[in-house]
Amino acid sequence: MDLVNHTWTQNFLLAGFTTTGALQPLAFLGTLCIYLLTLAGNLFIIVLVQTDSRLSTPMYFFISVLSFLELWYVSTTVPTLLHTLLHRRSCISSTVCFVQLYVFHSLGMTECYLLGVMALDRYLAICCPLHYHALMSRQVQLWLAGATWVAGFSAALVPASLTATLPFCLKEVAHYFCDLAPLMRLACVDTRWHNEVHGAVIGVATGCNLVLILGLYGGILRAVLKLPSAASRAKAFSTCSSHITVVVLFYASAFTVYVGSPGSLLEGIDKHIALVYAFLTPFLNPIIYTLRNKEVKDAMKRVRVRIRTILQEV
Repeated sequence: MDLVNHTWTQNFLLAGFTTTGALQPLAFLGTLCIYLLTLAGNLFIIVLVQTDSRLSTPMYFFISVLSFLELWYVSTTVPTLLHTLLHRRSCISSTVCFVQLYVFHSLGMTECYLLGVMALDRYLAICCPLHYHALMSRQVQLWLAGATWVAGFSAALVPASLTATLPFCLKEVAHYFCDLAPLMRLACVDTRWHNEVHGAVIGVATGCNLVLILGLYGGILRAVLKLPSAASRAKAFSTCSSHITVVVLFYASAFTVYVGSPGSLLEGIDKHIALVYAFLTPFLNPIIYTLRNKEVKDAMKRVRVRIRTILQEV
């Protein structure tokens, strides 16, 4: 990595992934296709929920909010990933780098809180069915959704601001976007204290949220096991299975990178793990929520019939 004098206007170099020969255009085209499919899939979920009246329930409202978040989440990092795949390195200004760092972590923390809210919604629907619609009114839905964004963007201020104030003596970031650990490896000073603060802030925020999710699903499991028929138990489990899958994918990969010590992983390993929660999970979310959800499949059929009718009339 190159040595540079620390200035506020310095640029960083994103090293990205090493691809050579025929693999470079294939990697670029494959990433671009997955990115476009991710955008299309999440947009499709949003439009479907907004246009089909039978999906106007709290669960699908939060799913559409998650899809909206995923659009921004994946778009925060994939453009620089595509640029590094095409040009092998990508130059990025320090200002843009730190903005990317903050926005990425803000959206990631927001998703953590949103997954907790979605677990709460499922808990109220299954464990308190008689009071569910009163407890989860439209106003409450909007308040909870807004609170996740405020909490996420507030919690990310600490790690992002601490990293942005470090003095940097190196400029080559061993990642495809500006993230905590790769940037701290470039600092001129000892960053162990920063690692501890980052791990504590991110660990407490995400850890408490994960405990809440596990507690809520523990209550859901007890309630479901008390249901009289196997059919009703299967239906209750099916409404939660998609959300559980997303939680496992997101938390397993994110915890590996950030909780404990953000700088504890070997250099270069974190960018491979980041592909799971920053790139693969947003791509899989629409698939998980459509292929494993009968109500969404039925809504898709109704939309196709509606479109076919409109085309025939024209």
